[in-house]
Amino acid sequence: MAQSDRQQRTLVVGLGATGLSVARYLRRQGMQVAIADSRAEPPGLAELQREYADLAVFLGDFDETVFAQADMLVVSPGVPLSTPQVAAAMARGVPVLGDIELFARAVEAPVVAITGSNGKSTVTTLVGEMLKAAGRRVGVGGNLGTPALDLLEDRAELYVLELSSFQLETTASLAPAVAAVLNVSPDHMDRYPNLDAYAAAKARILDNAALSLRNADDPLVMAMPAHGEDWRFTLGEPADARQFGVRRIDGRDWLCRGERPLMAADEVLIPGRHNRANALAALAIGSALEVPPETMAEVLRRFPGLPHRCEFVGEVNGVRWYNDSKATNVGATLAALRGLHPGGEPRAVIILGGDCKGGDFGELSGALAECARGVVLMGRDREAIRPAVPSSCALADAADLEE
Repeated sequence: MAQSDRQQRTLVVGLGATGLSVARYLRRQGMQVAIADSRAEPPGLAELQREYADLAVFLGDFDETVFAQADMLVVSPGVPLSTPQVAAAMARGVPVLGDIELFARAVEAPVVAITGSNGKSTVTTLVGEMLKAAGRRVGVGGNLGTPALDLLEDRAELYVLELSSFQLETTASLAPAVAAVLNVSPDHMDRYPNLDAYAAAKARILDNAALSLRNADDPLVMAMPAHGEDWRFTLGEPADARQFGVRRIDGRDWLCRGERPLMAADEVLIPGRHNRANALAALAIGSALEVPPETMAEVLRRFPGLPHRCEFVGEVNGVRWYNDSKATNVGATLAALRGLHPGGEPRAVIILGGDCKGGDFGELSGALAECARGVVLMGRDREAIRPAVPSSCALADAADLEE
């Protein structure tokens, strides 16, 4: 890092795991750093103060005078760029970036970057496991698990990052070896003015990519311009070796690269059609990185899935229970309902509730009528969900999970 950069006064806006990783990284570079967080007791505060007792920390309502003294802002993903103090700094020409931009400027090894409204944690983890099984020294993190800047300390030969739309908003220099957009459905509509703006943030991941992987079944994804090689995955039949999809061979579904079968679809351990798509995306990325097909297939045969994501809890009296509490948007809920539905009569009983993040629950009605026989509502936004429950579903309310 240049001497002029070290003399800059950098304000890290937002603490938590990401802000703490930024503070550590910048201090290792010898830069002048301060922290601002609108919360009185943000996560990571005790750790920060233990490691850097001399570092200035400004808590509570943002103070414009603190922002005015900064030569650069590093904004955590949870802080909108529309925050008045951040927007004012941008208007003054102050550089505003995020942790992934810092990572992109420093990283010396190839990077795989993965985004999407749903499935990105599963695919990121799968790709990491495939690379490890192939004997590669890989760092896995970003929006999932370890913050990206903390991964740099291990000097991996390859990095696999899950990236959120928030992180991509403040990233310009990332040039992934492989960039993947899995899907786009309405999410974070409390932060974006419309779905197009949200999709545009996701599309930034493809900028500067050597290979772009897109979901051929998703019109919003396919509207994004591919950079570098153009690869695709689909739940339909793949047209050529740059496409990964499903073929029916001798009465059995197979996951294929073009015409080449890679593994039987029913060998994938994680359940549901949506996870079949996740498996295809992981196979495509692994193939681009020259992971042997049998190594990838073996990982898919044993990977049980991530906690709280269509996680099989157990079976009681013939009823299979799944924990899908990480389905925090309508798209994820639709994918789980339809992905796990075996066909025939509606059978599922689903618990719905929580924070809708400005989402529209109208799309749920059709899937509930198709797949569910009962709905239990709870949480803050139960009344926003209620009109979407069709009359064909038995309906009940609960104060909490225990009830």
